[in-house]
Amino acid sequence: MDTPILSEGTATADADLIKNTTTKDFMRDVVEASREVPVLVDFWAPWCGPCRQLTPILEKAVRAAKGAVKLVKLNIDDHPQIPGQMGVQSIPAVFAFQDGRPVDGFMGALPESRVKSFIARLIGEETADVAADMEDAEVALAAGDVNSAAQSFGEALQKDAENARAAAGLAKCYIKTGDLTRAEQTLALVPPAKADSAPVASARASLELARKAADTGDVESLRAKLAANPKDTQSRFDLALALNAKGDRQGALDELLTIIRKDRAFNDDAARKQMLQLFDAWGAADPATISGRQRLSSLLFA
Repeated sequence: MDTPILSEGTATADADLIKNTTTKDFMRDVVEASREVPVLVDFWAPWCGPCRQLTPILEKAVRAAKGAVKLVKLNIDDHPQIPGQMGVQSIPAVFAFQDGRPVDGFMGALPESRVKSFIARLIGEETADVAADMEDAEVALAAGDVNSAAQSFGEALQKDAENARAAAGLAKCYIKTGDLTRAEQTLALVPPAKADSAPVASARASLELARKAADTGDVESLRAKLAANPKDTQSRFDLALALNAKGDRQGALDELLTIIRKDRAFNDDAARKQMLQLFDAWGAADPATISGRQRLSSLLFA
Protein backbone atom coordinates (compact mmCIF):
# COMPACT_ATOMS: atom_id res chain seq x y z
CA MET A 1 0.00 0.00 0.00
CA ASP A 2 1.50 3.33 -1.05
CA THR A 3 2.26 5.80 1.72
CA PRO A 4 0.75 9.24 1.03
CA ILE A 5 3.11 12.22 0.87
CA LEU A 6 2.51 14.32 3.98
CA SER A 7 3.60 17.81 4.84
CA GLU A 8 5.83 18.15 7.92
CA GLY A 9 2.92 19.53 9.96
CA THR A 10 0.57 16.75 8.90
CA ALA A 11 3.19 14.11 9.61
CA THR A 12 3.74 15.51 13.11
CA ALA A 13 0.00 15.57 13.79
CA ASP A 14 -0.34 12.00 12.50
CA ALA A 15 2.48 10.86 14.76
CA ASP A 16 0.43 12.02 17.74
CA LEU A 17 -2.73 10.28 16.55
CA ILE A 18 -1.54 7.19 14.66
CA LYS A 19 1.47 5.01 15.39
CA ASN A 20 2.85 1.49 15.23
CA THR A 21 3.73 -0.26 18.46
CA THR A 22 5.59 -3.31 19.76
CA THR A 23 5.14 -5.75 22.61
CA LYS A 24 7.64 -3.73 24.66
CA ASP A 25 5.87 -0.41 24.04
CA PHE A 26 2.28 -1.65 24.27
CA MET A 27 1.86 -0.58 27.90
CA ARG A 28 3.02 2.97 27.13
CA ASP A 29 1.37 3.42 23.73
CA VAL A 30 -1.98 1.81 24.58
CA VAL A 31 -2.70 1.18 28.25
CA GLU A 32 -1.16 4.38 29.65
CA ALA A 33 -2.17 6.53 26.67
CA SER A 34 -5.80 5.41 27.02
CA ARG A 35 -5.98 7.13 30.40
CA GLU A 36 -5.89 10.43 28.48
CA VAL A 37 -8.05 9.61 25.40
CA PRO A 38 -9.51 6.36 24.02
CA VAL A 39 -7.05 4.29 21.98
CA LEU A 40 -7.98 1.93 19.15
CA VAL A 41 -5.62 -1.03 18.67
CA ASP A 42 -5.54 -2.41 15.14
CA PHE A 43 -4.23 -5.99 15.13
CA TRP A 44 -3.08 -6.69 11.57
CA ALA A 45 -0.57 -8.61 9.43
CA PRO A 46 1.01 -7.82 6.03
CA TRP A 47 -0.57 -10.89 4.37
CA CYS A 48 -4.12 -9.96 5.50
CA GLY A 49 -6.17 -8.49 2.63
CA PRO A 50 -9.07 -7.26 4.81
CA CYS A 51 -6.51 -5.53 7.05
CA ARG A 52 -5.32 -3.50 4.09
CA GLN A 53 -8.93 -2.44 3.49
CA LEU A 54 -9.67 -1.56 7.11
CA THR A 55 -6.53 0.27 8.21
CA PRO A 56 -6.94 3.29 5.88
CA ILE A 57 -10.58 3.59 7.00
CA LEU A 58 -9.49 3.57 10.64
CA GLU A 59 -6.81 6.16 9.96
CA LYS A 60 -9.25 8.46 8.16
CA ALA A 61 -11.86 8.18 10.92
CA VAL A 62 -9.27 8.83 13.64
CA ARG A 63 -8.00 11.93 11.85
CA ALA A 64 -11.58 13.15 11.48
CA ALA A 65 -12.12 12.78 15.24
CA LYS A 66 -9.48 15.54 15.70
CA GLY A 67 -7.68 14.15 18.71
CA ALA A 68 -10.67 12.62 20.52
CA VAL A 69 -9.27 9.13 19.85
CA LYS A 70 -5.91 7.64 18.84
CA LEU A 71 -4.95 4.64 16.70
CA VAL A 72 -2.14 2.19 17.51
CA LYS A 73 -1.27 -0.58 15.05
CA LEU A 74 0.33 -3.90 16.04
CA ASN A 75 1.72 -6.39 13.51
CA ILE A 76 0.78 -9.77 14.99
CA ASP A 77 3.43 -11.62 12.97
CA ASP A 78 6.22 -9.58 14.55
CA HIS A 79 4.57 -9.28 17.96
CA PRO A 80 2.31 -12.30 18.68
CA GLN A 81 2.37 -12.17 22.50
CA ILE A 82 -0.19 -9.41 23.09
CA PRO A 83 -2.83 -10.69 20.62
CA GLY A 84 -2.30 -14.19 22.03
CA GLN A 85 -2.95 -12.95 25.55
CA MET A 86 -6.08 -11.10 24.42
CA GLY A 87 -7.52 -14.10 22.60
CA VAL A 88 -7.30 -12.62 19.09
CA GLN A 89 -8.12 -15.53 16.81
CA SER A 90 -8.72 -13.75 13.49
CA ILE A 91 -7.76 -10.44 11.94
CA PRO A 92 -8.39 -7.66 11.38
CA ALA A 93 -9.35 -7.22 15.01
CA VAL A 94 -9.82 -3.83 16.68
CA PHE A 95 -9.90 -3.31 20.44
CA ALA A 96 -10.82 0.00 22.06
CA PHE A 97 -8.96 0.85 25.28
CA GLN A 98 -10.16 3.48 27.72
CA ASP A 99 -8.89 4.26 31.23
CA GLY A 100 -6.25 1.58 30.89
CA ARG A 101 -8.47 -1.34 29.90
CA PRO A 102 -10.27 -2.81 26.85
CA VAL A 103 -13.89 -1.61 26.68
CA ASP A 104 -15.16 -2.53 23.21
CA GLY A 105 -14.07 -3.93 19.87
CA PHE A 106 -14.95 -5.61 16.59
CA MET A 107 -13.51 -8.05 14.06
CA GLY A 108 -13.49 -7.90 10.30
CA ALA A 109 -13.18 -5.10 7.74
CA LEU A 110 -16.15 -2.86 8.51
CA PRO A 111 -17.30 -0.15 6.09
CA GLU A 112 -16.45 3.46 6.84
CA SER A 113 -19.93 4.32 8.16
CA ARG A 114 -19.76 1.61 10.81
CA VAL A 115 -16.23 2.57 11.85
CA LYS A 116 -17.42 6.15 12.31
CA SER A 117 -20.37 4.96 14.38
CA PHE A 118 -18.08 2.83 16.52
CA ILE A 119 -15.81 5.79 17.24
CA ALA A 120 -18.76 8.10 17.88
CA ARG A 121 -20.11 5.70 20.49
CA LEU A 122 -16.68 5.31 22.03
CA ILE A 123 -16.09 9.04 22.49
CA GLY A 124 -19.60 9.69 23.77
CA GLU A 125 -21.27 11.29 20.77
CA GLU A 126 -24.57 9.57 21.50
CA THR A 127 -27.97 11.18 21.93
CA ALA A 128 -28.25 12.25 25.55
CA ASP A 129 -31.61 10.66 26.31
CA VAL A 130 -30.67 7.37 24.60
CA ALA A 131 -27.37 7.33 26.48
CA ALA A 132 -29.25 7.83 29.74
CA ASP A 133 -31.61 4.95 28.94
CA MET A 134 -28.65 2.69 28.14
CA GLU A 135 -26.83 3.59 31.34
CA ASP A 136 -29.94 2.95 33.46
CA ALA A 137 -30.55 -0.36 31.72
CA GLU A 138 -27.01 -1.68 32.10
CA VAL A 139 -26.85 -0.69 35.77
CA ALA A 140 -30.19 -2.43 36.40
CA LEU A 141 -29.15 -5.60 34.53
CA ALA A 142 -25.86 -5.79 36.43
CA ALA A 143 -27.81 -5.46 39.68
CA GLY A 144 -30.18 -8.28 38.69
CA ASP A 145 -33.21 -6.01 38.17
CA VAL A 146 -34.19 -7.63 34.88
CA ASN A 147 -37.62 -5.98 34.60
CA SER A 148 -36.25 -2.45 34.93
CA ALA A 149 -33.39 -3.24 32.56
CA ALA A 150 -35.78 -4.62 29.93
CA GLN A 151 -37.96 -1.53 30.21
CA SER A 152 -35.01 0.83 29.73
CA PHE A 153 -33.59 -1.18 26.82
CA GLY A 154 -37.06 -1.15 25.27
CA GLU A 155 -37.31 2.63 25.63
CA ALA A 156 -33.93 3.03 23.95
CA LEU A 157 -35.12 0.86 21.06
CA GLN A 158 -38.27 2.95 20.70
CA LYS A 159 -36.10 6.03 20.22
CA ASP A 160 -33.60 4.25 17.96
CA ALA A 161 -34.84 1.02 16.40
CA GLU A 162 -31.33 0.23 15.07
CA ASN A 163 -29.61 0.55 18.44
CA ALA A 164 -27.69 -2.74 18.50
CA ARG A 165 -26.52 -2.15 22.06
CA ALA A 166 -30.12 -1.89 23.27
CA ALA A 167 -31.22 -4.95 21.29
CA ALA A 168 -28.32 -6.96 22.70
CA GLY A 169 -29.19 -5.81 26.21
CA LEU A 170 -32.83 -6.76 25.79
CA ALA A 171 -31.77 -10.18 24.50
CA LYS A 172 -29.66 -10.65 27.64
CA CYS A 173 -32.71 -9.83 29.74
CA TYR A 174 -34.60 -12.66 28.02
CA ILE A 175 -31.63 -14.97 28.57
CA LYS A 176 -31.67 -14.13 32.29
CA THR A 177 -35.32 -15.17 32.47
CA GLY A 178 -34.68 -18.38 30.51
CA ASP A 179 -36.66 -17.26 27.44
CA LEU A 180 -34.01 -18.24 24.91
CA THR A 181 -36.44 -18.21 21.99
CA ARG A 182 -37.32 -14.53 22.48
CA ALA A 183 -33.65 -13.72 22.99
CA GLU A 184 -32.87 -15.25 19.60
CA GLN A 185 -35.80 -13.42 18.01
CA THR A 186 -34.60 -10.10 19.43
CA LEU A 187 -31.08 -10.60 18.07
CA ALA A 188 -32.54 -11.46 14.68
CA LEU A 189 -33.97 -7.92 14.53
CA VAL A 190 -30.52 -6.31 14.63
CA PRO A 191 -29.73 -4.67 11.27
CA PRO A 192 -27.21 -6.72 9.23
CA ALA A 193 -24.77 -3.80 9.28
CA LYS A 194 -24.57 -4.06 13.08
CA ALA A 195 -24.77 -7.83 13.46
CA ASP A 196 -21.04 -8.14 14.22
CA SER A 197 -20.84 -5.31 16.75
CA ALA A 198 -19.34 -6.09 20.16
CA PRO A 199 -22.64 -5.87 22.15
CA VAL A 200 -24.41 -8.23 19.74
CA ALA A 201 -21.47 -10.65 19.73
CA SER A 202 -21.61 -10.63 23.53
CA ALA A 203 -25.33 -11.39 23.53
CA ARG A 204 -24.94 -14.21 21.00
CA ALA A 205 -22.16 -15.74 23.10
CA SER A 206 -24.40 -15.46 26.18
CA LEU A 207 -27.21 -17.20 24.33
CA GLU A 208 -24.94 -20.05 23.25
CA LEU A 209 -23.67 -20.43 26.80
CA ALA A 210 -27.23 -20.59 28.13
CA ARG A 211 -28.03 -23.36 25.67
CA LYS A 212 -24.94 -25.32 26.70
CA ALA A 213 -25.70 -24.86 30.41
CA ALA A 214 -29.17 -26.35 29.95
CA ASP A 215 -27.53 -29.69 29.13
CA THR A 216 -24.87 -29.81 31.83
CA GLY A 217 -26.77 -30.70 34.99
CA ASP A 218 -26.89 -28.88 38.31
CA VAL A 219 -23.88 -27.60 40.25
CA GLU A 220 -24.20 -29.91 43.26
CA SER A 221 -24.46 -33.12 41.25
CA LEU A 222 -21.42 -32.12 39.19
CA ARG A 223 -19.45 -31.33 42.35
CA ALA A 224 -20.39 -34.76 43.65
CA LYS A 225 -19.09 -36.40 40.47
CA LEU A 226 -15.79 -34.55 40.82
CA ALA A 227 -15.49 -35.47 44.47
CA ALA A 228 -15.85 -39.12 43.48
CA ASN A 229 -13.45 -38.79 40.56
CA PRO A 230 -11.25 -35.66 40.44
CA LYS A 231 -9.93 -36.77 37.03
CA ASP A 232 -13.40 -36.53 35.43
CA THR A 233 -12.50 -33.66 33.11
CA GLN A 234 -15.85 -33.60 31.32
CA SER A 235 -17.69 -33.10 34.62
CA ARG A 236 -15.28 -30.30 35.52
CA PHE A 237 -15.94 -28.67 32.15
CA ASP A 238 -19.71 -29.00 32.66
CA LEU A 239 -19.35 -27.58 36.18
CA ALA A 240 -17.69 -24.48 34.75
CA LEU A 241 -20.69 -23.90 32.46
CA ALA A 242 -23.14 -24.53 35.30
CA LEU A 243 -21.30 -22.12 37.60
CA ASN A 244 -21.32 -19.42 34.95
CA ALA A 245 -25.07 -19.92 34.46
CA LYS A 246 -25.48 -19.31 38.21
CA GLY A 247 -23.46 -16.10 37.98
CA ASP A 248 -20.28 -17.50 39.56
CA ARG A 249 -17.82 -16.22 36.98
CA GLN A 250 -14.69 -16.69 39.05
CA GLY A 251 -15.74 -20.24 39.87
CA ALA A 252 -16.20 -20.98 36.18
CA LEU A 253 -12.75 -19.57 35.42
CA ASP A 254 -11.19 -21.62 38.24
CA GLU A 255 -12.52 -24.88 36.80
CA LEU A 256 -11.50 -24.11 33.21
CA LEU A 257 -8.02 -22.99 34.27
CA THR A 258 -7.66 -26.23 36.22
CA ILE A 259 -8.43 -28.18 33.04
CA ILE A 260 -5.91 -26.14 31.03
CA ARG A 261 -3.24 -26.71 33.68
CA LYS A 262 -3.87 -30.47 34.04
CA ASP A 263 -5.20 -31.57 30.64
CA ARG A 264 -4.66 -28.85 28.02
CA ALA A 265 -5.43 -31.26 25.15
CA PHE A 266 -8.90 -32.16 26.51
CA ASN A 267 -11.43 -32.18 23.67
CA ASP A 268 -9.17 -30.24 21.30
CA ASP A 269 -8.26 -27.41 23.70
CA ALA A 270 -11.92 -26.99 24.67
CA ALA A 271 -11.27 -25.29 28.01
CA ARG A 272 -9.27 -22.42 26.53
CA LYS A 273 -11.81 -21.98 23.73
CA GLN A 274 -14.61 -21.96 26.30
CA MET A 275 -12.83 -19.24 28.27
CA LEU A 276 -12.68 -17.08 25.15
CA GLN A 277 -16.42 -17.53 24.65
CA LEU A 278 -17.00 -16.50 28.27
CA PHE A 279 -14.96 -13.35 27.66
CA ASP A 280 -17.08 -12.59 24.59
CA ALA A 281 -20.27 -13.02 26.61
CA TRP A 282 -19.13 -10.95 29.58
CA GLY A 283 -17.63 -8.14 27.50
CA ALA A 284 -14.10 -6.77 27.30
CA ALA A 285 -14.56 -4.33 30.19
CA ASP A 286 -15.98 -6.81 32.70
CA PRO A 287 -13.65 -7.32 35.69
CA ALA A 288 -13.97 -11.11 35.32
CA THR A 289 -12.85 -10.86 31.68
CA ILE A 290 -9.87 -8.70 32.58
CA SER A 291 -8.72 -10.94 35.43
CA GLY A 292 -9.48 -14.05 33.37
CA ARG A 293 -7.33 -12.90 30.47
CA GLN A 294 -4.50 -12.12 32.88
CA ARG A 295 -4.76 -15.54 34.56
CA LEU A 296 -4.95 -17.32 31.20
CA SER A 297 -1.92 -15.42 29.88
CA SER A 298 0.07 -16.19 33.02
CA LEU A 299 -0.71 -19.89 32.63
CA LEU A 300 -0.06 -20.12 28.88
CA PHE A 301 3.08 -17.98 28.79
CA ALA A 302 4.65 -18.98 32.10
